[in-house]
Amino acid sequence: MDMIKALNLKNLVTIAVNDVFEKMMAMEVELFDKAGKEVKEEDRIVGSVSFAGEVNGNLCLQVSCDFARIMTAAMLGMELDEVEGEEIKDVIGEVSNMIGGNLKSSFCDSGLSCSLSIPYITTGKDFKIDIKDWTRHERFLFCHDSQSILVEVYMKGN
Repeated sequence: MDMIKALNLKNLVTIAVNDVFEKMMAMEVELFDKAGKEVKEEDRIVGSVSFAGEVNGNLCLQVSCDFARIMTAAMLGMELDEVEGEEIKDVIGEVSNMIGGNLKSSFCDSGLSCSLSIPYITTGKDFKIDIKDWTRHERFLFCHDSQSILVEVYMKGN
């Protein structure tokens, strides 16, 4: 449990998010301070992956549906008007998976072995992600141009 508390999540998440957005979508992102509790009431999409092993937890990547479309076009080399719904879900799932994979590698390098689930997707605007019984929960807000990227990490030891 002390190893989980000792992890520099801010640094690990920042490196993972910057790496994925830069390499996969040629997008520069900027980290703001930890995100507040408020979430805009707009259509949004959340990609999540879970960790299981010596560390259990979840990583959630949350963006507006409009930005998800922009991300999809950038990652797949398409025009915005060519992007369709399933492609958006696939890209958000893959981006969540890559960021989660980077974190998993960092956890394993720190002596916390774990496995990563396949990504799952939630869309809508009338939902809340509930936080229960986690040792750590941190929220980070990144931006690309005027678009927000919310990354949440939930963790506890096994």
